[in-house]
Amino acid sequence: MADTAQPGQERPKKKVSLGRQILMDNLLIILIIIAVFIGVGMGLGLRGVWAYDDYKKIWYLEFPGRILLNMLKMLILPLIVSSLITGMASIGSQATGKLGGAAVLYYMTTTLFAVIIGIVMVLTIHPGSEDDKAKLRQEGKSTDAKPLDSLLDLISQCFPENLVTACFERRTTEITKEKSDPRTNETDNTTYTEILDKYGLKRDRGTNVLGIVVFSIALGVVINHLGEEGLPLKNFFKSLNAATMILINVVIWFTPIGIMFLIAGKFISTDDIGQVLSDLGKYMGTVLGGLFIHGFIVLPLIYFVMTRKNPGRFALNMAKALFTAWGTASSSATLPLTMDCLVNKNNVNLNVVRFVAPVGATINMDGTALYEAVACIFIAQINGMNLSVADVIVVSLTATAAAIGAAGVPQAGLVTLVIVLTAVGLPTEDVTFILSIDWFLDRFRTAINVWGDSVGAGILNHFFRDTFNSDGGDSIELNMEPNEQKLAQTHDDEPPKYNGVNNEAYDPSEVDFTKL
Repeated sequence: MADTAQPGQERPKKKVSLGRQILMDNLLIILIIIAVFIGVGMGLGLRGVWAYDDYKKIWYLEFPGRILLNMLKMLILPLIVSSLITGMASIGSQATGKLGGAAVLYYMTTTLFAVIIGIVMVLTIHPGSEDDKAKLRQEGKSTDAKPLDSLLDLISQCFPENLVTACFERRTTEITKEKSDPRTNETDNTTYTEILDKYGLKRDRGTNVLGIVVFSIALGVVINHLGEEGLPLKNFFKSLNAATMILINVVIWFTPIGIMFLIAGKFISTDDIGQVLSDLGKYMGTVLGGLFIHGFIVLPLIYFVMTRKNPGRFALNMAKALFTAWGTASSSATLPLTMDCLVNKNNVNLNVVRFVAPVGATINMDGTALYEAVACIFIAQINGMNLSVADVIVVSLTATAAAIGAAGVPQAGLVTLVIVLTAVGLPTEDVTFILSIDWFLDRFRTAINVWGDSVGAGILNHFFRDTFNSDGGDSIELNMEPNEQKLAQTHDDEPPKYNGVNNEAYDPSEVDFTKL
């Protein structure tokens, strides 16, 4: 059939069937689920042939999985540095400084609340098996460091003496026992020696994530205050962040292969599979319980206290966006619907929404941070490792920062979990079993992420509604990366064209973000 399109006219786009569109949108998740089943089948099949302590064969079998973990670890450093510096350098102008500052304060506070809830839940429920508690007493790592020393180590790690060495080592307090010089008791004239604590520093292999996070935030704030003078440096880190995101997107597509071989190896090497599956069930219940408390109790309570309005009605008006977030497992993809519900159903000022919603979809990850904290301590429990108070604090701070740093990345839970495990020196290989159910938990934590963004928009609208005039007052410039502009598909044949950056003034009552 001849092409009827006239010169200069665009050819009509081919319609994509609903089934094919769903397959394309969820291809990675589908491949991961298939890989999990193949890995389980391979592991169960080889258990009858290989002994669980045949370490040589298992080591070779897990090789593709180790390559996946190595690639993820390789990208941790550029991801943290570029994303945090870019984010801090892009926040605020004279028009949006107060709103931006209040938004960041809200995001950091609620994310920290989520992490604390997750830590309390996992330490209370202890999804790690009882056998691991006994293992902890017998084989767990021990340290003579006192709580005060651990706290001082935590503060010291925030300020590394050398940024280069901070990339591959951490320094912690080491206490060794040493005999004192012979002393004489003047009363009975006897000679004795004492066992004294000798303090020193030891070097542990691993990235000092906390120090790099603190430096990146500080540098980003300074670049922001430099204005035009800091633009070259800001653009450099912006480009580095974009390049890192592309690399992560490429690496993520290797996830199904890596997971398949890691799961097969774990099923062969694990003596008691039933206990592991039981632990996973308790772990899933812990995560879902924490998300329920944060989403249905903490966030509504914050909204009511700050605005004195009914959070139930606000949530009901956001239902469409929340269900879409659950279905797509992406805060960024749900952005058009989130903005539509905020403006047209909850009457949030358009200019407030245009700033808060895209930024929130980028850096506000309450559900993800809670999940990372639970997963990290769960892995410590099943390995019989006793985390100190300082380690728990590091988990809290790193999970908060990592949830911000890896926002917008597909399967971001995998990337951020590797970051948190690296920060406290836990084995990254044990993410395997967690990743087998990550695709399911990801949908719930994404819904909580979007709900947290929405509550933040409602609270900030309450305080800043009169500051910005939706009919064209102060315009708000958004610095969004390409990966942050991923949009959800609607029920129409054409995808929505709103990108969250357009600064034209709209009448909020006439805006339908899903059909622009």
